[in-house]
Amino acid sequence: MKIALVQVTTTGDKERNIEIVAPRIREAARNGATLIVLPEAAMQAFDQGRLDTQAEELDGTFATSMRSLAQELGVTIVAGMFRPADSNGENNRVYNTALVTGPDVHKGYDKIHTYDVADYKESETVKPGSEMMTFVHEGAVVGVAICFDIRYPEQFKDLARLGAEVIVVPTSWADGEGKLEQWRTLTAARALDAGVFIVATDQARPGGKDNAGTPSGPTGIGHSVVVGPTGQRLAEAGYEEDILYAEVDPAEVAEARKAMQLL
Repeated sequence: MKIALVQVTTTGDKERNIEIVAPRIREAARNGATLIVLPEAAMQAFDQGRLDTQAEELDGTFATSMRSLAQELGVTIVAGMFRPADSNGENNRVYNTALVTGPDVHKGYDKIHTYDVADYKESETVKPGSEMMTFVHEGAVVGVAICFDIRYPEQFKDLARLGAEVIVVPTSWADGEGKLEQWRTLTAARALDAGVFIVATDQARPGGKDNAGTPSGPTGIGHSVVVGPTGQRLAEAGYEEDILYAEVDPAEVAEARKAMQLL
C-alpha cells in the first residue's frame, strides 16, 4: 500500500483550500499513492475565523469536491473538515471531522478528545465525538484519529482491537518549546502501544523553519510522519509544505504483534 501525506498550510477560505489541496492530491495519485492523507483543518484552518460559518455536512462543497476527486483518481482521501453540531450558549459548536472518501467509502470520524488544556477549551466551540471508526483500504483495516487523540493510548489500542493495522491521524499540532519532541514521542508510542502503522499528517509550519520552536497556536509544526509497528520512523517531513510518501505492508503488523503481545 502506497500512502501519501500531503503537508500544507490551509487558509480560512474553504474554496481556496480546495484549490490548494486538489493539485497536490493529483500529484500524489500520479506518483502511485492510493491512500492520500491531508491534515486536520484542511477545509478551514484554525485561527482563521469562526468555524461554524463554513461548517458543512458530508454532502457539502468541500466533502463532495474531495469525493469527486477521489472517484476520478481511484484513490481514498482523508481530510480534516468541520460539520455543524449544536449550540453551546452563544457558540454554535461544530464537529472536528476526518472525512474519509473514495470509490467505496464516504464517511466521517468526529474527534473524540477535544483540546481542553490550561486556559484553552476547544470543547467550547467543538463538540466531542463518541464513536471510533475504521475502514478497509486494499484489504487492510485503517483506523482514524485526529490530533489530540494521539495523547490517549487506549483509543489506539481499541482501534487495533477492532482490526486496525494502520491508523491515520490528520493533525494541526501547535509549535512551541518541546512540542516537536512531544510529537515524535507520541506518534512512536502509539505505534508501539497498538502494534500499528501510524500515518500522521500535520499542517505545515506557518513561516517554515525560520519560525521553528516559537509558539504557533493550533496552526501546525509540520513533521508529518509514518511510524512502523515497531516504533521506527519510516518517513518524516520537515517544517515546510511537502508530500511525503511511504510504502506500508500490513503483514509487518502481524509480525510485530506476535513478538510483543500487548493487546
